[in-house]
Amino acid sequence: MNTDVELSVSEFVEVFNQTVEYAFSVISIRGELGNFRVSKRKWVYFDLKDEAASISCFGSVYQLPGPLEEGMILRVKGLPRLHQRYGFSFNFSSITPVGVGSIKRASELLAAKLEKEGLFAPERKRPLPYPPSAIGLITASPSAALADFIQILKNRWVGLKIDLYSVSVQGETAADEISRALEFFSGRPDLQDVVVVIRGGGSPEDLAVFNSEVVTRAVASSRVPTLVAIGHESDISLAELAADRRASTPSNAAEILVPDKKVAQLNLKNLAIETRAVIKNKIKQTIGQLERQREQVISVLNDRLQREQRQLKQLSVLVAALSPQAILRRGYSIVRVNGQVSDGSNLSSGSIVAIELSKAAFEAAIVRPLEVNNNATEQ
Repeated sequence: MNTDVELSVSEFVEVFNQTVEYAFSVISIRGELGNFRVSKRKWVYFDLKDEAASISCFGSVYQLPGPLEEGMILRVKGLPRLHQRYGFSFNFSSITPVGVGSIKRASELLAAKLEKEGLFAPERKRPLPYPPSAIGLITASPSAALADFIQILKNRWVGLKIDLYSVSVQGETAADEISRALEFFSGRPDLQDVVVVIRGGGSPEDLAVFNSEVVTRAVASSRVPTLVAIGHESDISLAELAADRRASTPSNAAEILVPDKKVAQLNLKNLAIETRAVIKNKIKQTIGQLERQREQVISVLNDRLQREQRQLKQLSVLVAALSPQAILRRGYSIVRVNGQVSDGSNLSSGSIVAIELSKAAFEAAIVRPLEVNNNATEQ
């Protein structure tokens, strides 16, 4: 059987690519990054190598996980392609740093980039409502982190509304799922009070998604205040740095969100006791002030009454001194003509007058009026 096949160059490229696509849906290659460069701020070229071999890789900047550095160990996923003009390359669809050193360095490079942009600035942080009534929760379901978080919330507080958005918290799809979940809560017309992103502990590779640029930016751009708790207390991810508040663990996140109802009840009881004591003391002070004011009013009224009494007594003495009877007792008399007090100007011979003295009264007839010197001065 003749196995020789003659193909044109274009046919060979097409057959080669079809064969590879048929044989492999996707390939992951692990190696060291070298000769990294970006062309026209859009296309990425680099070599992936080990001790014995090297392959050329090509792709878009949009597939990059963040800043990369020569010497990093990467897991590159994609397909080999034979280009009609540029020859063989491995067209990548995703890149993941591998190993503690590479993961740490990739995180450091991305942290420096995002910090320069101000994503971690303290002035961006928003306060969390305390306690919230509506919580958006992003995590894997089921998971130990979810169970611990819910249990602590129930033990500490009541009346909470929790909307769970279940996502993968590691693996290739995790970053997109988490960012979509954050976008979902930001796009709702009825915004939650807070969005919480939690995940239990794991290796650096397990937690790497929370150091990715897409997740970190999604946390930073959330319309709802965010609380992020990833791994153990010593694990600090970039997503936590971008959040409005970080918790050391998922359990700690629940403790941060709501108070302990037993402590709150005790505080309310103590507050009630203190309030009653304050009110009682205030009432006592008010009664004392009213009593002092009453005594002051009584004292003022007594002083006023005494002054009025003295004035009345003085007026009584004056009235008594000026009364007609007092004048009559001093030897004067009242002369009336036809019942009217007369000053003598209307008297003539024969006039009948009524004369009133201090101890007597009588009528008399005028025999002859006497002349009176009105200009005489009283001595």
